[in-house]
Amino acid sequence: MKAVCFQSVQAVAVQSIPDPVIVDPSDAIVEVEMAGLCGSDLHPFFGRETGLDRGTVMGHEFVGRVVAIGDAVAHFTVGDRVSSPFTTSCGSCFYCSKGLHSRCVSGQLFGWRESGRGLHGGQSELVRVPSADGTLMKVPETMDSETALLLGDNLSTGYFGASLAIDPESIETDVFSVVGCGTVGLLAIASAIWMGVRTIFAVDPNVARLQIARRLGAKVFDNPDDAIAAVESATDGRGSDGVMEFVGLPDAQSLAYRLIRPGGRMSVIGCHCTPTFSFSPAQAYDKNLTYRTGRCPARHYMEVLPELIANRPIESSWCISHRFSIDDAVEAYQTFAYGRDGCVKAILQFG
Repeated sequence: MKAVCFQSVQAVAVQSIPDPVIVDPSDAIVEVEMAGLCGSDLHPFFGRETGLDRGTVMGHEFVGRVVAIGDAVAHFTVGDRVSSPFTTSCGSCFYCSKGLHSRCVSGQLFGWRESGRGLHGGQSELVRVPSADGTLMKVPETMDSETALLLGDNLSTGYFGASLAIDPESIETDVFSVVGCGTVGLLAIASAIWMGVRTIFAVDPNVARLQIARRLGAKVFDNPDDAIAAVESATDGRGSDGVMEFVGLPDAQSLAYRLIRPGGRMSVIGCHCTPTFSFSPAQAYDKNLTYRTGRCPARHYMEVLPELIANRPIESSWCISHRFSIDDAVEAYQTFAYGRDGCVKAILQFG
């Protein structure tokens, strides 16, 4: 099969590799229709996250159809249309029972293999899905594939990030800021507005992304200092009641701290690979800061969000800006990684 495989820093390649096979009775094999490129894929791509084995199949966002199942799979049959979160989950351990599927005791991250151990990703014609019953979700035939793809990661993560920063009791009067308007940040803005947020500021250096954020209802800035000044002006100098950071780089974390008021809520969903914070424990103490972070339990949100988006359909065209065939995956990575041609999100299409 064709697959997008990690080679080295800033290098991926489309390679022909053996088809995956059933290894465990809980496995399913999915024929991929569509796979997404995520900002998290760029951490190993740029060398910010190290240890990924050469030859690992990239990616953790995919939609497709089941083509084979192990003997223990009870909830899926060959031909089912499915989407997947970015981690596997058993569905029955302590964490899965609490809705924290991303911390499943047997969970694995798609697209991460280190020292020969781990799980290949979904940027390939076929993908093996362990713990299929607890991982995969059936996609209604009425849901388009791009929405299903977003539901498996970007939409779930954006909604999760927004919910961590929001106090439902003061949602209509609180002022919020979003740092980073990639797909997850944009979907967090949309989610926050769905929840009832009325005032939200957005900061990103990418003008194309800011144009989308503005259409969604945010007040946008490409200069951090201008954003801070606007937030302070809107809050009598206090700062944002809630800040959401979706970048995963030190400067973004530092900006989030500068934007937040004393007693505010900071939601940090960007995956930080550095060993230290951009602000000290003393600085957090001085602001009475509530700091919330972590990997989104996407499998949980894949169950609860379809009802929400049924009444608020997502126009995926505003966040999925570029579409490529798997043969053009190297170009897709270059376009997405460097924001060429106003790229917000790139996907790979198969078949």
